[in-house]
Amino acid sequence: MNEYQQLTWQGVWKNNPALVQLLGLCPLLAVTATVINGLGLGLATTLVLIGSNCTVSLVRNVVPNEIRIPVFVMVIAAFVTIIQLLMNAYTFELYEALGIFIPLIVTNCAIIGRAEAYASKNPVHYAAMDGLMMGFGFTLVLVLLGAMRELLGYGTLLSGAHLLLGEWARDLTITVFSSDNPFLLAILPPGAFLGMGLLIALKNSLNHRVEAMMANDDSPKVVSRARVTGDAQG
Repeated sequence: MNEYQQLTWQGVWKNNPALVQLLGLCPLLAVTATVINGLGLGLATTLVLIGSNCTVSLVRNVVPNEIRIPVFVMVIAAFVTIIQLLMNAYTFELYEALGIFIPLIVTNCAIIGRAEAYASKNPVHYAAMDGLMMGFGFTLVLVLLGAMRELLGYGTLLSGAHLLLGEWARDLTITVFSSDNPFLLAILPPGAFLGMGLLIALKNSLNHRVEAMMANDDSPKVVSRARVTGDAQG
């Protein structure tokens, strides 16, 4: 497995920042009431990850070791500010819906963790791929959790897609069922905790199955040999 494949496997599954490292849970649990909210925050986090990883990788040899963490935080804060201004200009309603959790990306442990653990020790092309895959894995969990909560709570999927994609996306909303009284447990924060627990349990179950299958495939094959005697020839 080459480095790019390894980074993809680590970010999406084996070392997923949300399901395995359990980083960035505050915004993850707070804003995933709908798919679009989760997708918007996930895309913003991914862009910050890619930009900060690339920058940290480029300056890794010129930043003194004693001040590397403050420098990394400043780099991340700069990219978060850029994303915040872009969302404020082009997706203002989604920006308002996500609220304080956009600037709080600066304190997301997944981002500073990747800058310190990987980007500061590897070339820029690998650092960019690491940021992309870690961001994709984080976004995937945000979208899945948002889909679960939106479907159970409101009976819809992709509600409010126009907030992220424009007016043409109003027709993308899928209504699975309609109810006058939404399922509050799914919409409120306790539903996010329950949904996150179910996703972690599902991943662990799949891991155990894959490991069991690999163990069976790696088991040595026993070949029984038939012994031919003189009596058998007769």
